Amino acid sequence: MKLILYSKPGCHLCEGLQEKLEQIRAVAIELEIRDITTRDDWFQTYQYEIPVLYVASPTPRLLPRPSPRATVQQLESLLQKFES
Repeated sequence: MKLILYSKPGCHLCEGLQEKLEQIRAVAIELEIRDITTRDDWFQTYQYEIPVLYVASPTPRLLPRPSPRATVQQLESLLQKFES
């Protein structure tokens, strides 16, 4: 499963989500981090929303925003619902 995480440097919520996603083992994940400060269109779209997580393929789908308190197991369960 390819995931896209829209993030920016210094975002503690983004860093926490990224760390948890990297710990997931029950779902094979390819994680792409997109720094919203590198493109104006991403910044304008996501500056007040990050972290934003998408399943990238076959058609990009926005995932519900997980709670910062979500455990790795809860994130695994969420991702399993979106596996193709």
